[in-house]
Amino acid sequence: MRIHKEGYGILLKLLFLLVVANIILFSLLPSGHLFILIFLVFSIVLYLFTVWFFRVPARSIEPDTNLIFSPADGRIVAIEEVEEREYFNDRRLQVSVFMSPLNVHVNYFPVKGLVQFYRYHAGDYMVAWHPKASSKNERTTVVIKVNEHSSLLVRQIAGAVARRIVCYAKTGKEGRQGEELGFIKFGSRVDLLLPPDVNLKVKPGDKVYGKTSVIATFN
Repeated sequence: MRIHKEGYGILLKLLFLLVVANIILFSLLPSGHLFILIFLVFSIVLYLFTVWFFRVPARSIEPDTNLIFSPADGRIVAIEEVEEREYFNDRRLQVSVFMSPLNVHVNYFPVKGLVQFYRYHAGDYMVAWHPKASSKNERTTVVIKVNEHSSLLVRQIAGAVARRIVCYAKTGKEGRQGEELGFIKFGSRVDLLLPPDVNLKVKPGDKVYGKTSVIATFN
């Protein structure tokens, strides 16, 4: 396991703030004061949790052009047919993965393919499982062309706690299956908009793991 590069700056700033806060508290209160110990323990727990949040687990993948892997760790909160209006303008099968603050927050390319489209949308910060979060919240849209017949859309969506979405996909560049697509900080959701004729391998409530769990197979 390693620490994601998106966490380096936050971890350094947090460490500095916690050290300064503990030094100030130690200088203001008598030595051995209970609150000094409580705040020190709180500081250690908070810092270790933040380090853990930015963890990147070591996972291997066997690329398979017929498989669609999960783009994120989390739980399947919705599977439904929707009218996709941003790019395809047709019916798509939406599979939504909710990522709690306890999940790994790296996002992965679910397939190998050419990035045909990328767009960032500023927006609101409703809870990530809200039905309107897909169209109202801060989000990114990435369309990946798998072959001449199949394309899919990955949408990173900020939640009530998340305040920054990072996306590495670039239009015209090819993404490798299992490669890092981006990172969402502190709770969020990822939607997959799939061709309606795929063979689903998950159901609502299932736990899934990025670049490990198979969401569907192409028909």
